[in-house]
Amino acid sequence: MKYALRHARIRGLIFAAAIVAVDQYSKKFFAETLQSHDAAMAILPFFNIQLVLNRGISFGMLAGTMSWLPLFLTLGTSLIVLLLALWLARAQERFVILGLSVIIGGALGNITDRIRYGFVIDFLDFHLGSHHWPAFNIADIAVFMGVVILVLMSIVRPNTDL
Repeated sequence: MKYALRHARIRGLIFAAAIVAVDQYSKKFFAETLQSHDAAMAILPFFNIQLVLNRGISFGMLAGTMSWLPLFLTLGTSLIVLLLALWLARAQERFVILGLSVIIGGALGNITDRIRYGFVIDFLDFHLGSHHWPAFNIADIAVFMGVVILVLMSIVRPNTDL
């Protein structure tokens, strides 16, 4: 059993690294393709690819309010990733390992942006008419999906290692 869990953790870390790679590639591709905040590619009537440089927290909140915010967000998110990695090292359920790995991969994707650029590149823009949901990226999807996995595990198996 310990052997299988160790391999599940290793696969989880490989999956996290793959999420970082896909996230970083997608951001680079769309940033180079659009090269401007004003440029947008209409994909569907309710979906665009639009370059957004997020200098704040989720949904761009607090952007431009504090010069130290990017450093604080990078350090804070890095601490959270460290705590999640410690949890991952002790996890006893494969789906918990998967959920934690997906969150870690997404968080590392956004941390990489903050270290490289001082902001996070977002580009997925869903809207209804002129009302837009805040833009997001692959890393954000990964964090969300990892949280969903952990919440579902806590409902389906309430006595797991959550």
